[in-house]
Amino acid sequence: MSLAKGKLNTPYTVHSINTTQDDLRQFLFTLGCYPGERVTIISKLPANYIINIKDARYSIDEDLANAIMI
Repeated sequence: MSLAKGKLNTPYTVHSINTTQDDLRQFLFTLGCYPGERVTIISKLPANYIINIKDARYSIDEDLANAIMI
């Protein structure tokens, strides 16, 4: 299941990053989003997701949320 289908305030473990674009994969790794890491959706907006990774909050778009498999 992708992170885009996750529920608010529920911690999930990242299983994989499902994208063929290396720049997106590298961007997510710089945020600390890699397999085995915990991620929580704080808020869902029409075009953005506010997520929590390693005690930091980030805003990502729906394409990135769909690439994160939980």
